[in-house]
Amino acid sequence: MHHHKNIVLIGMPGAGKSTVGVVLAKSLGMQFIDTDILIQERTGRMLQEILDEGGSDAFKRIEEETILSFHSPRAVIATGGSVVYSGDAMAHLKSRGVVVYLKISYEEMEARLKNITTRGILLLPGQSLRGMYDQRVPLYERYADLTVACSGEDFESVVGNVIEAL
Repeated sequence: MHHHKNIVLIGMPGAGKSTVGVVLAKSLGMQFIDTDILIQERTGRMLQEILDEGGSDAFKRIEEETILSFHSPRAVIATGGSVVYSGDAMAHLKSRGVVVYLKISYEEMEARLKNITTRGILLLPGQSLRGMYDQRVPLYERYADLTVACSGEDFESVVGNVIEAL
């Protein structure tokens, strides 16, 4: 088990990183950190406001700065789906923990993201949801130490599968 290190959850919006992360942290007796909440605390703004006001570049910069600025010894960390656009942020997270990719199908993501406009999801200018999915999958695969399939699984099973994979 990797309990002396962080467990970093990456994956698409709607993959369940925050939900699985909370339950996983409880199960393992670890702290839980959600980087999207850290960004909101740090900026005093909702993710969607940052995207609306500054666009995707501003959001990516703030996300990267937020991740590079925190150092936690033993936490389950749920990251924003766009964290993989920053090589520096991912190197920082990987050096301090094991990266677990919660993998869902495009169809599952689409079904889970009914409220897309208010969720603070980073779509590049002119990018469709499908385009975002196809662009990010290879990045998640590149950075993942472990991959756990989550399509059609309830959160409790996913948590069990993550613990087993670790």
